[in-house]
Amino acid sequence: MGLELFYAILKRMIFEVGIVPLDKGESVGKYVAKVIKIIHKSNLPHKLTAMSTQIEGEWDEVMPLIKECHEEMRKLSNRVLTSIKIDDRKNAKNRLTGKVDDVVKLLK
Repeated sequence: MGLELFYAILKRMIFEVGIVPLDKGESVGKYVAKVIKIIHKSNLPHKLTAMSTQIEGEWDEVMPLIKECHEEMRKLSNRVLTSIKIDDRKNAKNRLTGKVDDVVKLLK
């Protein structure tokens, strides 16, 4: 493993993102699906949940992706709510699955 890749792994963060059109009524799945397609194409580790999407990556690769997703939703809606939470932990890797795995181990 090259040193550059090693440091890239250490700088990975988890971003929790919700991008919702506010003028489309109660059922917004077809709009959210358009954004999720963009995230899938990024090839970054991610997980869709009922309330948001979690993406693992570096700041400089995830923030432009979030911007692209927000702009796509903005094309579909007159008003968009985008919320972002960032979990930034030094020297952590495989956070998207590792955090859950750690808790599951404690439950046994």
